[in-house]
Amino acid sequence: MTGAGQAERARPQPVVVSWSGGKDSTLMLERLLHDEHVVVRALLTTVSTVYDRVSIHGVRRSILRAQAASLGLPLYEVALGAHSSNDDYEAAFRRGLRTLEAAYPDTRVMAFGDLFLEDVRAYREALLARLGWRGVYPLWGEDTAALARTFVRRGYVATLTCVDTQQLDGAFTGRRYDDALLDALPAAVDPCGERGEFHSCVTDGPLFAQPIAVVPGERVLRDERFQYCDLVELGPERSGSAASGA
Repeated sequence: MTGAGQAERARPQPVVVSWSGGKDSTLMLERLLHDEHVVVRALLTTVSTVYDRVSIHGVRRSILRAQAASLGLPLYEVALGAHSSNDDYEAAFRRGLRTLEAAYPDTRVMAFGDLFLEDVRAYREALLARLGWRGVYPLWGEDTAALARTFVRRGYVATLTCVDTQQLDGAFTGRRYDDALLDALPAAVDPCGERGEFHSCVTDGPLFAQPIAVVPGERVLRDERFQYCDLVELGPERSGSAASGA
């Protein structure tokens, strides 16, 4: 192999992370950051411009941006309306990738935190291929019960921000994602919520330079199905009080 070929092989693979702000995205990002063969360029997140929140997860945009700042990674947002069609989503996703291509000409790989849903992965693969990209799935096929406990054991802090009440009691919304919650989940519910049973927001842990202080706020049921809990950021003074137990 020539010197140029060896250098090409040794160069880390640049990757953009599909970032939801939840636990699976966090574990996936951690895996990538610890891989010497990979360099993470940026985070890409789909946001609702109507609600000013992360799509599906219902997390405030300000918290999303605080996550990116604490992680020390650039954030790119794909804007969607309140009830975007699949065509709308794909058009917005395409615009997001074109923006990334301009910022990182060497990058055509996106990482996802998907675990085992074959149809979701097949959809992503087909969409990315049409746009000249490819996907990687660092957590794919791993035992979700083990991943859930690993997340807790690693010291991450996450809160359930959305629950599909057709699959899980809405009372779980707003609860911390910890061993007690995992022990309380019904057997039919995946411990990582991979079938959409619930979604989460991570606010602290090994990857974060500083924690994001939040408290559970208003709870809202949307579409007569999805129970959301609004996470509210605390200001510096209230953050200190919360940390001291006041």
